[in-house]
Amino acid sequence: MGVSMALAETWVERWERQQERYAVDREERFTVIADVVEWVTGRQERPLVLDLGSGPGSLAVRIAARLPHAHLVAVDVDPLLLELGRTNAPDAARFVEALIGADGWLDVLELDRPVDAAVSTTALHYPAPERLLEIYRELAAVLRPGGVLVNGDHLAPPEPVLASLAATVGHRRAGRQGPVPAEDWAAWWAAARQVPEFADLLAERSAKAAPTSGEGNGLSVLQHQELLREAGFREVGEVWRYGDSCVLVAVR
Repeated sequence: MGVSMALAETWVERWERQQERYAVDREERFTVIADVVEWVTGRQERPLVLDLGSGPGSLAVRIAARLPHAHLVAVDVDPLLLELGRTNAPDAARFVEALIGADGWLDVLELDRPVDAAVSTTALHYPAPERLLEIYRELAAVLRPGGVLVNGDHLAPPEPVLASLAATVGHRRAGRQGPVPAEDWAAWWAAARQVPEFADLLAERSAKAAPTSGEGNGLSVLQHQELLREAGFREVGEVWRYGDSCVLVAVR
C-alpha cells in the first residue's frame, strides 16, 4: 500500500507538533536559518542547498517557500520520513536516502555543482567527534567559497554553570509558550507502527537501524566550532541563541 497525500499531510502535521517539545522557539530558529541562507545565496540564480537529516522536510519546506528558485536536496536515512516528505511536499526538495557520514554518502546525492548552503537541525549531534570532523571536512569540500553550513541544534555553552543556566532559560521560555504537546517522539513512532500503509517502510527502517532520539555526542558549541575550524571553515560563530537552542554558522 502506498502513502496517500492525505495520510502524509496528517502525519507530517503530527510530526511538527511533537517536534515542538524538543526545541525552544523552533519556528524562530527555522526563520533564522532561512535568513542566513537567503543572505548568502541572494545573488545566485538557482542556489543549491542541502538539508542534512531532513526528516519529512520541515526545514526544506520553509526554505523552499522563502527561496522558490532554490534547488534543495533533502537527505535522511529514514525511509518513512522521506516518503512522508516526498508525498506531502513533492515540489519542495529532492528527497534522497543516505546516511550522513557513511562511506560515499555525498556521491549518492549526485551533486552537479558546488553547494551554496548546507543546513541541519538536530541531526549533527549524533556522530562521534572524530566522525563529525570528517563530515565537516566533507561538507567543506563540496561547499563553494563563501558558502555556509548552518546548524540549528541544542548546543550548550562549554562552561557547566552557563550550560545549566541556558537550559533553565530554555525551559522557562517553553513554559511561557503554553502547554507541551501531548505526543512525544516515542508516542509518534508507536502510533505510526499501527498504520498499515507504513508497514513496508517501517520494516525497511528497522533493517537499516535508523537512529532514534538519543542524546548524541554531547559536544558543546565551542567544541563544534573547534571541529569546524579544523575542517577548513574560515569563520565560525553563533548568530542566534535562546537557552541551549542555537544557530551556528560556519563560512567556507
